[in-house]
Amino acid sequence: MKDCPNSLVDLNSDLPTVLVAAVALVDADNRVLIAKRPEGKAMAGLWEFPGGKVEDGELVEAALIRELREELGIEIGVGCLAPFTFASHSYETFHLFMPLYLCRGWQHEIIPQEGQEVCWVKAKELRLYDMPPADVGLCAMLRDFL
Repeated sequence: MKDCPNSLVDLNSDLPTVLVAAVALVDADNRVLIAKRPEGKAMAGLWEFPGGKVEDGELVEAALIRELREELGIEIGVGCLAPFTFASHSYETFHLFMPLYLCRGWQHEIIPQEGQEVCWVKAKELRLYDMPPADVGLCAMLRDFL
């Protein structure tokens, strides 16, 4: 049996935890939608999975439905969201916990509502896009699954 390496994450960290929900929208060709963070936002210019911060008292699925409506102009039913994996990553000022859902069905055409650029990418090509550190590990999981 192999030993697991020691974690670089301080498990006793005093950093606040931020819950952010994300979704991998998957089309009929098994491509995944990613969005480029617009100028003026933290990590501007990096590509990410659509989603956003979960508000206090809000369910993760409700946050995704709200965020996808606000960001992309699409409607998603809770039954179309399948929990897939998650990222847990410490940034300098906070710890991010980000569940990633899969979704293959939505209503309306995807139209970016916040000036962000979007593109459809094969899972094996996600590694070619600059992404926030928390998103990078999710790409490998999607590549292996799709």
